[in-house]
Order: sequence, then structure tokens, then C-alpha cells
Amino acid sequence: MLILRTVQEIKDYAAQQKAQGKTIGLVPTMGALHEGHLTLMRAARAKCDIVIASVFVNPTQFGPNEDYDAYPRQFAADCTKLESVGIDAVFHPEPAEMYPEGYCTYVTVEGDITHKLCGAQRPGHFRGVATVVTKLINLSRADEAFFGQKDAQQVTVIRRFVEDLNINVHINMVPIAREESGLARSSRNVYLSPAEKEAALVLSRSLKVAKHAYAAGERKISALENIVTEELHKEPMASIDYVKAYAYPSLKPLTEVSEDTLLAIAVKIGKTRLIDNVILSA
Repeated sequence: MLILRTVQEIKDYAAQQKAQGKTIGLVPTMGALHEGHLTLMRAARAKCDIVIASVFVNPTQFGPNEDYDAYPRQFAADCTKLESVGIDAVFHPEPAEMYPEGYCTYVTVEGDITHKLCGAQRPGHFRGVATVVTKLINLSRADEAFFGQKDAQQVTVIRRFVEDLNINVHINMVPIAREESGLARSSRNVYLSPAEKEAALVLSRSLKVAKHAYAAGERKISALENIVTEELHKEPMASIDYVKAYAYPSLKPLTEVSEDTLLAIAVKIGKTRLIDNVILSA
């Protein structure tokens, strides 16, 4: 597996693969890789001739009071995992390589899709995501890019700017990978103490309760949101950021589930902010 550390190195590598007529898959990550990431890698491996992963903790998507400095960085361990799933190359730049002195260009996705859910809670977050993903797609010359459903709003935002800017890449969304307990896999799970990790099970449990209510015939958005909220309130260590349901992928407001619907939650367990969701199929 090649380790590419500079913009020029990944440009040269992508050009070589394209010259041989190969399709390129891109899996952007911030490292601290877990089985959820590896699920994305395997999906890319199955679909593309060449797979490039990025490991880059992107400073522009973190707010001033967020965990950029503390975000787990374990590149050697990440490389071992990447090699285990047959990744061809990993792009691991320093921040100054991606945002050199004088850098002043950003991709901003306006509109309702970025002003709700995590966009409402984390101002500027999606500007950072859109900018770095645009750069990574351009540098890798990816035909396919792979993202997880856990960040379903992010997938909608990425698909929006890819279409709006006529970027020639297909965006794949891969289902959420979960631990046996039901907890959605996340790099931030390492922050959780044993007691907090047990408490965090309330996220998937609350969504499961709502999913059962939906299967039993409940269609009102307010009722489904209330079911999740009530279940979350049963866990003393849980502090709710949001419980919201919107049409998916448009993220338009609904009063009843009349089309595919994203039921999404963000909850703090101790100091750790976790997200999870389920898509209710109409």
C-alpha cells in the first residue's frame, strides 16, 4: 500500500491509474478507523479497480469549541487496517499541505439542507466538509466515492454540491455499521467510559422503539419524534441535541411519513456527542 503525503503525489498517482484506464474509488476518513470505515473500504474494493483512502483530520469542519486537538490520531494502526482490506493507496497530508499559506477558497452549500440537524448545531461544519471533499475528489480523480449512512445529512450535502458543480463522481451511501450491542460505530466511541458506552445504547434503542411503532402503523412525524425523545429521557447520562425526522434525501419537512424518511438524533453522553439515524421506507 502506497502512502501519499503531498498533493503532487496523489495527483501523480491518480494520473498513472487513469492512464491505464482504471476506475478509482475514494473513501475519505479522518482516521481512527473502525469496522464502519472498513465496510466502506470493502464496498469500494468491490466496485473499483483502485481504492484510495484518505486519513486527514480536517480542521475546517471543526468549530472553536469542538474536539479537533483531541480527535484520535493513530495512523500506524490505521495503515494496518487499510492493508487488511486491500487498499491501494492512502492519502495522509498535513493540514498545511491542504490549506497552505494564503488559502482562501471554500465550498459553501446554501439552503435548507445545511441549516438543520448537525448544520444547525455546528455552524460552518458543512462548509469545511464540502471544501475538503471537493479537494479530495479532485485530487484523486475518483469515479466513485463512499460515505456512511450514519452521516446521512452529510451525504445529502455532498450529493447536492457534486450535482450543482457538475463534478464527475458517483456518491455511494453505505448502511450504518453497528457493534453487536447496536451502538453505531464511531471514532468518538473511544472517548466513552464503560458506563458511558452502556448509556450510549439508548441511541439505537430509541430508534428501534420508533421503528417498531412505525411498523405497527404510526405515521405522524411528531409522534415518532416524541417516542424517541421519551426513550432518550429514560437515560440519565443522555443530553439531547436534536430528535428530528425529514423526508430523505431531500430533508424537506413532513407531518406524516409519506415518503422515505430520515429519523435522526444527536445526543451527548457525558462530553461525547454521538449521532445515529434510521431511514423509514414509505
